[in-house]
Amino acid sequence: MKAALCQLLEGLDVEYRDFGTDSEEPVDYPDFIAPVARAVARGEFDYGIVLGGSGTGEAIVANKIRGIRCVQAANPVVARLGREHNDANVISIGARVTNVEVAEACVREFLTAVFEDGRHRRRVAKISAIEAQESGR
Repeated sequence: MKAALCQLLEGLDVEYRDFGTDSEEPVDYPDFIAPVARAVARGEFDYGIVLGGSGTGEAIVANKIRGIRCVQAANPVVARLGREHNDANVISIGARVTNVEVAEACVREFLTAVFEDGRHRRRVAKISAIEAQESGR
């Protein structure tokens, strides 16, 4: 799936960095997800795409990084709404639960969707306030 998504990004002329892994063996995914999320949080990239088995643990790890709003997307509608309503800046996809064609559609929707602002801005601000409160503990 990663190879297909890299090819998609190249076809869309999207600059990206592959944070690894290329191993066929199980890895500790936090070692690979946190650097992606940190790079997005620092502003090195506008968006991040993280992959795993289900996408759940990967989304949890990404969302631990201050400033990250990661949506776990198993379909293109969820990917689009994550951007439009939550201003998500990272998308997590599970390679065991999502086929390549759906994953590509999710990435396309995620990258082309635009945050709708309006009532959603207030909600995202509340999320950020909670995040700031919790990190101060």
